[in-house]
Amino acid sequence: MYFEQFYLGCLAHASYLLASEGEAVVVDPQRDVELYLKAAEQHGATIRHIFESHLHADFVSGHKELAARTGAKIYMGAQAGATFPHVAVHDGFELTFGKASIRVLETPGHTPESICLVVTDGEVADHEKSAAPWAVLTGDTLFIGDVGRPDLSPRHTPAELAGLLYDSLHHKLLTLADSVLVYPAHGAGSLCGKNMRAERSSTIGTERLTNYALQIKSREEFVQQLTSNLPARPEYFLKDAEINRTGATALADLAPLRAIAPVELKSMLNAGEIALDVRPGEEFAAEHVPGSVNIALSGQFASWAGTVLGLSAHPVLIAASDAQLEEARLRLARVGIEVLGGYLAGGVAAWKQAGFQLGSISQITADELQARLQSDRVQVLDVRREPEWDAGHIENAAWWPLDNFRVSPPEIGHDAPIAVHCKGGYRSMIASSLLQRAGFKHVINLIGGFDAWQQAKLPSVSAKPVGV
Repeated sequence: MYFEQFYLGCLAHASYLLASEGEAVVVDPQRDVELYLKAAEQHGATIRHIFESHLHADFVSGHKELAARTGAKIYMGAQAGATFPHVAVHDGFELTFGKASIRVLETPGHTPESICLVVTDGEVADHEKSAAPWAVLTGDTLFIGDVGRPDLSPRHTPAELAGLLYDSLHHKLLTLADSVLVYPAHGAGSLCGKNMRAERSSTIGTERLTNYALQIKSREEFVQQLTSNLPARPEYFLKDAEINRTGATALADLAPLRAIAPVELKSMLNAGEIALDVRPGEEFAAEHVPGSVNIALSGQFASWAGTVLGLSAHPVLIAASDAQLEEARLRLARVGIEVLGGYLAGGVAAWKQAGFQLGSISQITADELQARLQSDRVQVLDVRREPEWDAGHIENAAWWPLDNFRVSPPEIGHDAPIAVHCKGGYRSMIASSLLQRAGFKHVINLIGGFDAWQQAKLPSVSAKPVGV
């Protein structure tokens, strides 16, 4: 059997292609499906089957387009309520492809419709029908070092889902042999869990011994731990799940981007429209269109765009090249931001040539910030997530995680100097641009973030935040 994991780092998303004797299966496909078609062709296989482990909330799946292009059947948990043609599968459903097979385990908990796929490779097992399972594709039920968050269903409480998740783990997945390989749908960095390790595969035995959630013996304690201190749930998660329930539009059917002249963009910005600058943070800090938001392509661009802008935003893209524009368009579509206002023709250079004012963001080193804190009145704003803040932060800093910027701005005077930081500088530049757009006049970005502060051996404290 041929088996390949496709890992999309910007979304921390893993998808899979399995093939045996010319018949291929794709599991949890990303929005852009060309890579599966090419891989199947290279290995002399035809994609006949597509499995979704659940209705994904953090990205838009390509299952509908892939099925349209290949004629493959789509298989989903019976509780999904999908409205496109599919096979609704239950516990024990089995699919044979070539000499390999997939058996479905219904594993509700992360979502009601979650399933896991137990894979048996008949070629490895000398073609014995009773061959032992080789691997299990666990979707968002079991991660490496973690389990799926239980708060993504509008029909169930987190406590109800956490209880179901405990049962699924202990009565289904942990009945598999320790040697069975574990391949989840997400890795470290995904918001679908809170404690994932960096590895991209594991075994049932390793997770049994090392996964904190599997060490919790009591169902009641499991529910309590799984429902406390959950990471913020972006608003777009529920919308993506609904898109996946109906099936997304093919990427080729999206309208082309419209070129926008600087004078038109200026009018759009005055009317409250959003410009999204996708260039590196350093370039944005040096000069940018005033009021534009910077989310650099170098990091988890699409996730942060969905979080701070939302799926209803129609941003005008500002980029330094056609390649950046194409990459931004694709990555935004992966999370469901499809209708864009267009792009600034000629980029920032055209804006400058039109004679319009440019904005900038001051940057400061850790040592410079420490000196300024001792002599000036400057407010430090930490935009990291709660566990990062709790582990250590700059004394007297205000805390407002970037996840919350869309719903509530920090309660800091608009005229006060404000030094913004995250862990390494990526999130703080997003936050700095949002603060400027909201009217804060003296925004400063800490170069290198809290990592640079610690590397400079500057003082920090650990305590629960009281609030901003």
